[in-house]
Amino acid sequence: MNFNADAWIQFLKENWVIVAIAIVAIFVIMKVVKTILKWVLVAIIIIAILTYGGYSIDDIGEIRDKVTDELGAIGDKVSAEVKDQAIKAMAGEAGEATYVNNEDGTYSIKTTNLELKGTPNSGEVTVSFRGAPLGTWKMEGAVRDFVVQARAAAN
Repeated sequence: MNFNADAWIQFLKENWVIVAIAIVAIFVIMKVVKTILKWVLVAIIIIAILTYGGYSIDDIGEIRDKVTDELGAIGDKVSAEVKDQAIKAMAGEAGEATYVNNEDGTYSIKTTNLELKGTPNSGEVTVSFRGAPLGTWKMEGAVRDFVVQARAAAN
């Protein structure tokens, strides 16, 4: 089954009373119920309307999969953009970085926007940009240069 405008218009013409009752029920639930139960009830109503409209759980599952894939692609794009910003910040903030040798043998480097934590000779650092963790990065390219400059400035 596909979702097209003509099918939905026909469904709404034939079942407008049920759709209206469902919409009113959703608004009442949203105003009256204050727990997570309201979201469960809203989801049940929406699923019931979709199923009543002739769409199966398989169709809904396919839509969920498509939405999940799209959100994943958007998340990957945002992650790449944040990583690019962090690398640019490394280049600009290396001179003001504070390098600290921690008691446990690790080191920390902090700037206005960045925080890196690592173990000497491990080949990796944990990076946070503006307080948001970006994960563990390999010690290469701009990251290595940043750590070397921060260490040199501390000595």
